[in-house]
Amino acid sequence: MKEEDAGPPNRELYALLNISPEASDEEIRKAYRQWAQIYHPDKYQELHMKDIATENFQRICEAYEILSDVNKRQIYDIYGMEGLTSGLELGPKLNKVEELKEELERLRKMKEQEKISAHFRPSGTILANMSLPHLLKGDGIMRGMAMTSEVQSQISKNNAIAIGGNMAVNGNSGGGAASAVFRHQISPAASVEFMAAAGLRALVGVQTSRQLSSHSNATMALAISLRDGSLNLSNSWTRQLTETANGNIQLAVGPESSIAVGWQKKEEKMSAAGEVKFGTSSFLASAQYTHRFSSKSHGRIVGKVGSTTLELEVGGGRKISNFSTVRMLYSIGIQGIFWKFELHRGGQKLIIPILLSRHLNPVFATGAFILPTSLYFVLKKFVFKPYYLKREKLKALENVEKTSAKVQEARAAAEKAQKLLQNVANRKRNRQLETNGLVITRALYGNRIALSRNDESRETQHELTSQVLDVTLPLNFLVSESGQLKLHEGVKKSGIMGFCDPCPGEPKQLHVEYTYRDGRYQVVVDDYAELLIPQESHII
Repeated sequence: MKEEDAGPPNRELYALLNISPEASDEEIRKAYRQWAQIYHPDKYQELHMKDIATENFQRICEAYEILSDVNKRQIYDIYGMEGLTSGLELGPKLNKVEELKEELERLRKMKEQEKISAHFRPSGTILANMSLPHLLKGDGIMRGMAMTSEVQSQISKNNAIAIGGNMAVNGNSGGGAASAVFRHQISPAASVEFMAAAGLRALVGVQTSRQLSSHSNATMALAISLRDGSLNLSNSWTRQLTETANGNIQLAVGPESSIAVGWQKKEEKMSAAGEVKFGTSSFLASAQYTHRFSSKSHGRIVGKVGSTTLELEVGGGRKISNFSTVRMLYSIGIQGIFWKFELHRGGQKLIIPILLSRHLNPVFATGAFILPTSLYFVLKKFVFKPYYLKREKLKALENVEKTSAKVQEARAAAEKAQKLLQNVANRKRNRQLETNGLVITRALYGNRIALSRNDESRETQHELTSQVLDVTLPLNFLVSESGQLKLHEGVKKSGIMGFCDPCPGEPKQLHVEYTYRDGRYQVVVDDYAELLIPQESHII
């Protein structure tokens, strides 16, 4: 099962020393000295304890050796331990940090390019128009069908080609077309495309794009129709307005001249877009708002107003796998009342609009919206959700069985590391108790679902107990003399000394309960989130 809260890679060594990925050389040396004092083998007389100390001391020394070396740290940040152990050579002349960064970036891009070049990227859409009124008249439910398909391939570092085609059938008429596009990257800021199409809209054309500044792009296209010789010229400008919003203007001159002004805004939980378009004898304005309820579900509202259009579309979708999303939409407008079903998988789309009625009857329109919505929520509660939870539970149990040996080994290593922290952690805890400072009373790290099921049955809790680790002791050790605890953002917590990953592949959280100046506090943070305590907002 893929972890939902996956974060930046190659941060294990930073977690081991409990430092930020942006830590300075002095901070790295300070952290190394602190851990070396705890795990130096000479501090222990018992053979068993000496072996544990030696094992962890070697890990500390390896982390310090890599992170204190500028070249090795740069390689590790980009390629991880694999880059260091594979004998990656950067050349003896790369003495400056700037040169090293440039070479690493070049190698990274080359690696990505090789990965892209090895695969074709297909995409396509199947549109099946259906009509309930025609079915009731005995004329059949299918009223038309359209298909588009395209295959893109990166044939070299700067060149790409796309070949596609489309076909449409409506009643007794139909047609199709084939197209080819060749794209050449002139520079990092400019590209040119040559295109040709044969069929109903036979044409040849060229399009150039250029980045005018860090916030602005411009595109110009010229196309000649091979059927009537007409010339079409278009220009578009896009500018980033804020960190999450951009605007665009498009001007088209030819048989179908138009001017369009639009904007798009995209944030983590929502996205919105709007456009106003004026044609030779037409006008169209549209607006769209999408809200993400969770990582798997979203809702959408679309409105269109124009010379020949008046439509409102409401619906939502849900992600059913890593590559597939289903959507159900309800549309009402001057063209009638529609249901629309969509299936998106990778670059492929299946869209099925179903015409329910050409007449805008208020009772029928209300029923067409309420009935499927109610049916969806009933099925979700009594069919889909129980099935999904059962499937997730089975996957989790399969994952536990598959990784049990690895987890047991990691738990044993974490327990050994905690043994050597115990004396110092207890001294720090007692010192904080004397001064009424920060004391970690309970800390659990592991499966996010297991930590959130405090009210579940003992049987359910027992099934997930193996996916939670008690980390109260290592967190008390990490409390500073000033009575503060900080875990850095972007660093996976399973890499911290005394921690381990109790449930590989599952989303994880850290649950912490602590006391500070006669107050009781509690906080829960995600695996890669920063933790800074004490804070008044955590008070119970």
